[in-house]
Amino acid sequence: MDVVAWKALVGLCFGFMWGIGCSIAILYSIYLSAYRKAIKDSLKEVKPQRYTQVLEKILAKKQKKAAAAAASSHGTAV
Repeated sequence: MDVVAWKALVGLCFGFMWGIGCSIAILYSIYLSAYRKAIKDSLKEVKPQRYTQVLEKILAKKQKKAAAAAASSHGTAV
């Protein structure tokens, strides 16, 4: 019984690690393809609508943070 439990435990560990490793590899490949697509979109002369919308949101957040930092450095509250 002790040998069977040991083999089952080793099999479970290897199976679990293999499954997690495969899942991570799949998620990483999905991430990379999305990253490549984003880079290609950013290099186009005519930007896609979604790209410009997201870029506007990012720039608005940066401006808001810069205004808050400037206001806090001058001692006034936002």
